[in-house]
Amino acid sequence: MNTLRTYRFTFWRAVFGALLLAGAYATYLRFMYGLGAVTNLNDQFPWGIWIGFDILCGVGLAAGGFTLVATVHIFNIEKYKPVLRPAVLTAFLGYLLVIFALMFDLGRPDRIWHPLIMWNPRSVMFEVGWCVTLYTTVLFLEFTPAVFEKLRWHAPLRWFRMISVPLMIAGVILSTLHQSSLGSLFLLVPHKLDKLWYSSFLPLFFFISAIAVGMAMTIFESWHSSKAFGRQLEGPLLASLASVLAVVQSTYVAMRLADLQHRHAWSLLAESRIETWLFLLELGLITLPLALLFQARVRKNPRALYWAALMVIFGFITNRLNISVTGIERASGVSYVPKWTEVAVTLAIIGIGFGLFRLAAKHLPIFEEPDVHGEKVTPAKLRALRVA
Repeated sequence: MNTLRTYRFTFWRAVFGALLLAGAYATYLRFMYGLGAVTNLNDQFPWGIWIGFDILCGVGLAAGGFTLVATVHIFNIEKYKPVLRPAVLTAFLGYLLVIFALMFDLGRPDRIWHPLIMWNPRSVMFEVGWCVTLYTTVLFLEFTPAVFEKLRWHAPLRWFRMISVPLMIAGVILSTLHQSSLGSLFLLVPHKLDKLWYSSFLPLFFFISAIAVGMAMTIFESWHSSKAFGRQLEGPLLASLASVLAVVQSTYVAMRLADLQHRHAWSLLAESRIETWLFLLELGLITLPLALLFQARVRKNPRALYWAALMVIFGFITNRLNISVTGIERASGVSYVPKWTEVAVTLAIIGIGFGLFRLAAKHLPIFEEPDVHGEKVTPAKLRALRVA
């Protein structure tokens, strides 16, 4: 058994190293020879996987932070507190990596600070840029108590607790603004985005789907953390979260279907084209989890719950890629398939995210374990109690 665990650990370390090497090579090409050397982008199709996945998906996948912060500290539902700090860490790392990924896509990454100084209030991207910058700062401040606790800096910790509530409210507001504004961005291209996806409700769809995928990411992260660190999975807590996820996801699906009916877009599904098939794939991935999440036996089964959450995540990713790539490709008049170097950068960034999460979870008090005789215990103490 120990040999198998060592082999699996070694295997994933090798995969991680290979991803970093491929990403480093692609990074060298990108900054030495420009976008043309590492991407299949052009003037007709200037946004590809680095925007569609790294930015649009990355911002949404990090939405668990503002969702859990609002739940615990604004709506005062304290039972979700054990999964709050991991969700904030996931969000903080997610936004840092979104900004890092943006450096690859920008033609002049050295000018990323320009929107903060050269204001253009009429631009949707101006609002998104400011909100992302401010929210990343808020996430940093929300995460610092874990560092203060590790270093036993009690004075800064007390100071932070004095400003924590307004800080968290500001974070929720900022995240709400830019999650929906990413959808507003595509309202500017009514003649380029395919009618299967173009809707005046895109900002609302982006916001609700971000809430849903944020909850799914919390379940995903809790599952993998329990496996990686030998923690006890918060089964009842995640089952309760899954009940809320089922309601949010069903609301999202119902609104999408009603929107298709309102726009008389159902007839487009009769057309045999790649957009139709990818739309049906997306529809299946966002609908199928509902058949699982509304079943109590699935919510109480950690493995089944994990796979249901994973389908929600893949449905979200498919939707964002369909909107940013599939839905615009035909109007651009070109066919876009990302180069392997584009994919290498994306996978390397994902690998860095997993690595940083593991490093932070290993050395900082990220996880709040259940009470044992009225005392909170760390993962190390919990393992010691189990052995005893």
